[in-house]
Amino acid sequence: MFTTGYGEPDARLVAALTASESSVRLRAALAAGTQKDARLAEILVDRCAVEPDFFVRDMLTWALCRLPAEITLPMLLGELDSDIAQARSQALHTLSKIGDSSAWPRVAALLHDADEEVALSAWRAGAVLVPPGSESVLATELAKEFGRGSHSVQRSLSRALAGLGEPVEPVLATAAASADPHIRAHAEATGRLISDPESGFTLSLEFAKRVAATGTDS
Repeated sequence: MFTTGYGEPDARLVAALTASESSVRLRAALAAGTQKDARLAEILVDRCAVEPDFFVRDMLTWALCRLPAEITLPMLLGELDSDIAQARSQALHTLSKIGDSSAWPRVAALLHDADEEVALSAWRAGAVLVPPGSESVLATELAKEFGRGSHSVQRSLSRALAGLGEPVEPVLATAAASADPHIRAHAEATGRLISDPESGFTLSLEFAKRVAATGTDS
């Protein structure tokens, strides 16, 4: 087991965070979170930007959430300006877990990021961090993304919108009248998902695409 040194973070733990075996990196991230050593904050944030393994990244986020927000929050907000898409995406994910709504303006700035993974993370984080009373602002911005990307991307957008409640209704009505059949189909599928959360999004989307293309639900 890793132990904390006196002046600097445990050098073995720091080295283990970059080990070639993902299982070693996972244990190191777990140890970092268990120790709650604030001196590891910058190292953990830096590692999030390049860590290839999903489970290790999730453990790094957990470790960061165990540290004082006044230390981690400025570092994570700084990552939102990174040229590395994973750095932006993982910082957004971690900010959503910390849950400090003061990050909302910075999150909102990435809702239309060119990188799909970053945009997805921003949609999810936005739904968590949006301040009370600003849900309609978020809904309007998210609606600009209707029709974007693959099935999984569209499903994620619909889920983010579904969590916003009543403010979504006007933007769905607007999108449903769009001249773009892809936007209309996505809006229709989102409406079905909101009405029936247990419904299959794939079937709803395919049905909506067919209706948008043919103008008939027969």
